[in-house]
Amino acid sequence: MSIRLVLLLLVGLLSGCSLLQQTTAVHQPMTARPMPARTETAGSIFGSSPRSLFEDRRARYVGDTLTINIVEKNAASKSSNTNATRASSTEMEAPLIAGVMGKNIAAKMSASAAADQSFAGKGTAAANNSFTGTVTVTVIEVFPNGNLLVSGEKQVAINQGQEFIRFSGVVNQNNVSSSNTVQSTQVADARLEYKANGYLDEAQTMGWMQRIFMNVLPF
Repeated sequence: MSIRLVLLLLVGLLSGCSLLQQTTAVHQPMTARPMPARTETAGSIFGSSPRSLFEDRRARYVGDTLTINIVEKNAASKSSNTNATRASSTEMEAPLIAGVMGKNIAAKMSASAAADQSFAGKGTAAANNSFTGTVTVTVIEVFPNGNLLVSGEKQVAINQGQEFIRFSGVVNQNNVSSSNTVQSTQVADARLEYKANGYLDEAQTMGWMQRIFMNVLPF
């Protein structure tokens, strides 16, 4: 019995530790190194530059950077109302038969039944989210159709805590402006995260022992 208890606690401890690890849904890796520079013919006016002389500076290769303007604003609401009623009644009296003894007693016999049912339900839900800011990401892959898979993060340390802004998604090169920026609303498969760590964040997180009991106890 004691061995089973120890094994149970070990399983709970491992599950609790796994929950403490912060996972991310942002595409990995978070950055990528650019491709090696192209080798040009000696004496060429382009030198060893990886770009053409008449090529703009918008991101299009692995390792290029791109600025994302985060302008996310979502609002949703839902309301439902349901009412249902049902009522029924039944009444029955004993029949009178002429010439039968005890007809006066039968006349006083009667039965009745009534039922009344009602149901009412109402629900309301609302959500409003707003996120604005900027984050510069790196092109980590170029798809065959020219779309760019970008990913990146920004870390800000404030006193004894750190804040992380992570972003990734697929960018169409046609949506990239001449200033090498793109709106987050134009990014496909966008994944945006805003997280923090530090004693303020830990104060809002359930302790590891509570996590163990939540995963182990059946009630």
